[in-house]
Amino acid sequence: MIMRRCRRVWVGVLVGLSCFGIVRSALAENRLQVTVSIVPQAYFVERIGGSQVQVTVMVRPGAEPADYEPRPQQMIALAASRIYFAIGVPFESAWLKRFMAANPRILIVHTEAGIAKLAMAQQLPIEVNPKTGAVAVSPPRKTSREGVKDPHVWLSPPLVMIQARNILEALVQIDSAHKDLYEANYVHFITELAELDMKVSDIFWKSNSVERKPFIVFHPAWGYFAATYGLRQIPIELAGSEPHAQELQRLISFAHAKGIKAVFVEPEFSTRSARAIAQHIGGRIVVADPLATDWAKNLPAVAREMADATQ
Repeated sequence: MIMRRCRRVWVGVLVGLSCFGIVRSALAENRLQVTVSIVPQAYFVERIGGSQVQVTVMVRPGAEPADYEPRPQQMIALAASRIYFAIGVPFESAWLKRFMAANPRILIVHTEAGIAKLAMAQQLPIEVNPKTGAVAVSPPRKTSREGVKDPHVWLSPPLVMIQARNILEALVQIDSAHKDLYEANYVHFITELAELDMKVSDIFWKSNSVERKPFIVFHPAWGYFAATYGLRQIPIELAGSEPHAQELQRLISFAHAKGIKAVFVEPEFSTRSARAIAQHIGGRIVVADPLATDWAKNLPAVAREMADATQ
């Protein structure tokens, strides 16, 4: 008798869970399922898609998109997506074809389409006069990374406007029933981007950093940001590796000569060289995360830090 009652209870629980799962699935089916490569893209898609889209992020916070490998559960979730919004990060070159094989009906959208890519920044040849201490920076020498393009197009609001248009067109193509909603949200988002662009520009204008003043970073993720706001990015890493002692000393001399008091690092990268430079110049380490979850708040915050560092 007790066993029968237990069975009945468990059957009731399982039926209840099954119904809950069906309800959740039904609710999810009413939303357009899409997948993006990185966290900032989720913000862009949600600003345009609103409550009509359900966004899954492939590269989660703390992971590095250069060599990311999707987890099995992510590949399973991908089967429900109607759109994959790519952005040109390195792992996509190895995985987009696999995503299409796993889900033949998925639409692959290159949100970076229409953007002229910059070459990935290299460490600049810095020459220090041993007698006078004068510092000169020469143009980068040709290296094996000459043809490597910078994927960090999401760090410039004007370039995000191009990405937003590509997102809008894809959403309308797949879900034309909600075209009016997507277009209205797109207009609001473009207005927000224009206001953000002016806000960041104002930060650098007030700091007199419009003369391409340099800032030092470990990994050169901020090239488009620098190009947009009149700054000059000086990377520490050399062809993806830590600099040698002589190169490190030249960077320290450069920082002294330019009055640089901060070194910018990302959470995912080693800070050993960056800390050595900061220590020798009496400066500080500043974390500037290009993959921050709150993209709209992150850019002005980083801008203020860079403005302070380049005064």
